[in-house]
Amino acid sequence: MNARTRIKVCGMREMAEVAAVVAAGVDAIGLIFVEQSPRYIDPERARKIVKSLPPFVDAVGVFVDQEAAAVNEIVRYCGLSMVQLHGAESPVYCAEINCRVIKVFRVQPSLATEDLTSYAGEVSGFLFDTFHEKIAGGTGQSFDWHLLERLASPRPVVLAGGLTPENVGEAIRQARPFAVDLNSGVEFEPGRKNLDKVRAAIAQVALADAAR
Repeated sequence: MNARTRIKVCGMREMAEVAAVVAAGVDAIGLIFVEQSPRYIDPERARKIVKSLPPFVDAVGVFVDQEAAAVNEIVRYCGLSMVQLHGAESPVYCAEINCRVIKVFRVQPSLATEDLTSYAGEVSGFLFDTFHEKIAGGTGQSFDWHLLERLASPRPVVLAGGLTPENVGEAIRQARPFAVDLNSGVEFEPGRKNLDKVRAAIAQVALADAAR
């Protein structure tokens, strides 16, 4: 049996849109707790969304270099399944988080397997995103997926960075990730999802999986 690529849609803010993407078949939603982000969601609103989720759909909190105690409080209050860390968080920091952790690396030619190994015992997976000097994520730009070929990731790989219905199938064929993370490529504005694009991307993921 071919493996199924898991799908997360990040930057969710609206209850009705969450219900729609869940009905379309996503495995996880992302909630961004970075106040500088146009997709920021406050913990009270996020808590209501998480409570609405059915079983086996994960809620992932996105953070950038925030105090571990503050992250843990949001995890507890909102009932998050895991967190996604986009900053310079160390392996020691990751070990302090009271749920599963996905550590994000922004891909440059200099990224090496050795950069990942010290995190292997503290995280559940690695997310690879597009490098930008000033933006920690949500750039809307893809990167050269072939750069991942030389990495021997010790944990499951999540692929992000400018994924759209038009390119997500090719991304899966090239990078063979455990999961893909959709965001700006399925939006009509930051924090508002184009549900037709979400469904189209999910269909392309299924086609790529079937072709493996």
